[in-house]
Formats: sequence, structure tokens, C-alpha cells
Amino acid sequence: MAEKNKHDDAELNEEMDQEIETTIEENEISEFDQLTAEFNEMEDKFLRARAEIANMQNRNKNEREQLVKYRSQDLAKKILPVIDNLERALATEVNDDQGASLKKGVEMVLESLTVALKEEGITEIPAVDVVFDPNLHQAVQTIPATDDVPTDSIVEVLQKGYQLHDRVLRPAMVIVAQ
Repeated sequence: MAEKNKHDDAELNEEMDQEIETTIEENEISEFDQLTAEFNEMEDKFLRARAEIANMQNRNKNEREQLVKYRSQDLAKKILPVIDNLERALATEVNDDQGASLKKGVEMVLESLTVALKEEGITEIPAVDVVFDPNLHQAVQTIPATDDVPTDSIVEVLQKGYQLHDRVLRPAMVIVAQ
């Protein structure tokens, strides 16, 4: 009987050892699963952070490009009235040599200013012999359309418009046939 008890005890010990090993294996597997889940979560956070950094870099690059492209905008808006005044001065009639000489000087100043603006990407908005475009033109008056003057055509330019690359600085003020 003592031998039977030893045999039973041995079986019991063996069963307990198997249960302990199974429990240890289960704990190791659940710990492994937990570590894998934590790793996957950290990897996801890392990838998201890396993508966010790339997005910020692209956004900053685009903002810098926009700043460089449109850096002349404020100065141009301040210079446009000067151009208008120079063009008005050139529209006056002169009768003497001194007036003609002065007018020639104004023409040279206007030409230099126009060249400098073009170098910065500032151009006049076409308004003569074009169809009215509300994105580029501001209709301040309308007249009835006729056979000679089709609908939505610009009849007269009251004030020139200017744009910097693709951005309108000042729309052209025009009279439109309706």
C-alpha cells in the first residue's frame, strides 16, 4: 500500500508539474501576446508621429514657397496708385519743350517702374478686347449690348487691374455691355 501511495503521489506530483508547466506556458503566452500588443501600439504611434512630422514639413515648405512667391504683394499694392498717377500725368497735353521734356522723364520713370514690377511677377490684367471675367474685372457700370458690342464684352477700362502671378492685386474697373 505504501508503494501504491508512492505511485499515486508520483502521479499526483507529475500532474501538478504538468499543470504548473501549462500555467507557466499560458502566462508566458499571455505575456507574449501582451508584449506583442504593446509593441504594435508603439509601432502605430511611431508611424503616426513620423507621418505627422512629414506633413508638417510639407506644410512648412509650401508656406515658405507661398511667402517667396507673393513677397512683393504689399509693396505692389502701395505702388499701383503711383502708376495710376504717372499714367494720368502722361495723358495731359503739353505745348512747350519744357513740358515735353518733363513728360519724357515721367515716361521713363513709368517704364522703369513697369519693368521692375514685371520682374517681380506683377502684370496688368488684360481688359481690352476680352470677355468680362468677374474674377479679374470689376464692373462699375453697364451699357446695353448692341450688334457691334456683344453681351459681356468690356467697353471701356476706367482703372487698370494688376495681378501677382495668379493672385489678383486689384481688379480692373470696367464698363461692360449687358
